[in-house]
Formats: sequence, C-alpha cells, structure tokens
Amino acid sequence: MSTWRMPAETALQERLWMAFPTGGYTLGDSEEAAHAARSTWAAVANAAVEFEPVTMVVNPDDVDTAARYLHPDIEVLAAPLNDAWMRDIGPTFVLDQHGCRGAVDWVFNGWGAQDWARWDKDALIAAEISARSGSHHVVSPLVNEGGGLQVDGEGTVLVTETVQLDPGRNPGLSKADVEAELARTLGATHVIWLPRGLTRDSERFGTRGHVDIVAAIPSPGTLLVHSQRNPAHPDFDVCRDIISYLRTTRDAAGREWNVVEVPAPEALTDDEGFVDYSYINHVVVNGGVIACSFGDPNDDKALQILAEAYPGRRIVSIDARELFARGGGIHCITQQQPAALEKVRT
Repeated sequence: MSTWRMPAETALQERLWMAFPTGGYTLGDSEEAAHAARSTWAAVANAAVEFEPVTMVVNPDDVDTAARYLHPDIEVLAAPLNDAWMRDIGPTFVLDQHGCRGAVDWVFNGWGAQDWARWDKDALIAAEISARSGSHHVVSPLVNEGGGLQVDGEGTVLVTETVQLDPGRNPGLSKADVEAELARTLGATHVIWLPRGLTRDSERFGTRGHVDIVAAIPSPGTLLVHSQRNPAHPDFDVCRDIISYLRTTRDAAGREWNVVEVPAPEALTDDEGFVDYSYINHVVVNGGVIACSFGDPNDDKALQILAEAYPGRRIVSIDARELFARGGGIHCITQQQPAALEKVRT
C-alpha cells in the first residue's frame, strides 16, 4: 500500500498545470475585461514555460482564442471548465515511498457551495488531470482546495480553520478528522491551524480564508508571512495576530520558525474596497519563481525578499492586479506536478 507525501514546492517539477479563463466573473462583462483576464493568465503561463513544460486546460469553445494568447510551446488540453483557478480545481500531486506519483482528488464544491459559484465541470478536472498525467488517482472525501494548504515536504502542513472546518465544506468534521485525512493523502505529521485568512478573501467573493495568500514555506524551518503595515487596513490586526501565533508554533521537526515578514503593497483599496494584494501568492518553478507585482513602491522590496528566500532561482514578476480583482493570485491559477521516479504501479 502506498504511503503518500506531498513534496515541497521547490522539489523538481515535471510540468505546471493551468486553466484558461472561460466565462462568468473571471472574464467579466466586456471584451476589454475578457482581454485583461486572458492576457494575465497567459502572461503567467508564457513566463513559466521558459522554465518547464506547461499544460493549459482550455474549454473546447476557447481553443482558438487561447492560441492567440499562449506561447506555442504550451500544451493545450481541451476539457469543459466553469472557471480557471487550477490550484483549487486541479489535483494536489503527491509521491509515494517508491517515487511513484499520485494525484489527490479533493471534493470541490465552489469554495463552500457559495451561491455565485458553479462547479459541475470543475469538479471533474482533477480526475481528468490525474489520468492525463499518468498519476495514481487518490480519491479523498474531504472538501478542500490546493490553495487551502501549504507544506514543507517534511510533514508540516499549514491550513486555516475557516476553510477545512467550514460548515459549507465539511460540516461536522473535527480537526482530528481533517488531520487524519491530511496524514493519509499528504503525509502530514504536524498540522498548524491558522485561525483565518485575509479580510478581502473572507468576504462574499473570497475563498473564506486560503492560507496560500498568507504564508508560504520556501525551505524547511522558514516561513514567509504576509505583513500589512498600515493600521488603516483591516489586515493590520489580522496579520499581527497571525504572525504572533505562528511565532508560537514549530514545524514537524520541532524547529522554531524563522519568520520572514513580507510587507504588503502600499495600495490599500481598489474599486471594491480593501485589497488583499499579497506577494506570498507566488509559484515556484524549476530554476525560478513567478511572483506577483502590483505597480507598487513595495514591489522591489518584496521581490528582493523572495530572491533571498529562493537562492539560485530567477525571480520573474507579473502584474497580478487583474488576478486579484477576480479573487486570487499567481499561486491560485497554477498547480505544480512533481517529477516521479517511477511510473504508476498497476
């Protein structure tokens, strides 16, 4: 029987998976908005393909449109889609003790069965990718999303109480129940429960508190944590409490964390209210990091922190404001597939 473990995001990758925006609020209600969305998703894919293979899942009706935006080296997989947040709708890849790859297929229900979400097609994407990637299909009964967890590859998993214990996701489950399933699927030996996520992400069109906009683990024993420094923003108190809490925790090996605070952009609001712009929501690729920028005075400072946290990797920044206006960032629209040492055992 396989024992699964989710490797660190810095582990060698075979490819990066994404999904092309196809409709609804992600595209917006004008051609100008649609072009902005497609351009930004494509910018991330086109940057990543310089480092490793990229597969873009594209709704069949959008294949010709996608071709106008995507680098020709990007592989296109036609499959029905509701939306384009691959981190959440796609599988979470794991490896077993032999180096054989699995793909954890969480139950996806539109971030807690939110009334604005549609997920009948997106709920099938993880199984499709599992098969296409040649991975063992690891079916989980847990309602969960890839954006709702961060790992160090050594047994530590970060989650938030407002996601995995959300009554709209897993009514009646206890922390012990969730931890048992994370142990089975991800090899979790130590789960750290953050109390919540950022303010904007906790509002109506958010995920109810994904951790991948709050904290990342660039290497064992080190935490990058979002830090809102302006008291006028509601995340000032939220970040202060999260950082204070994380300083009391340890990783799976019992080490105290080296907590590196990454300052939030100076921008506080957009047309919808307080923003949750975050440099934490980056994706690691082979030899590089695709990072968010915001045309903000703090961009250079944050990118330098990322460069120091990921030595030897080239930092490439993409203006992520169009992503965040739609509810997420670069990590949210990508999913890494680690390299397997062996093929699926039959």
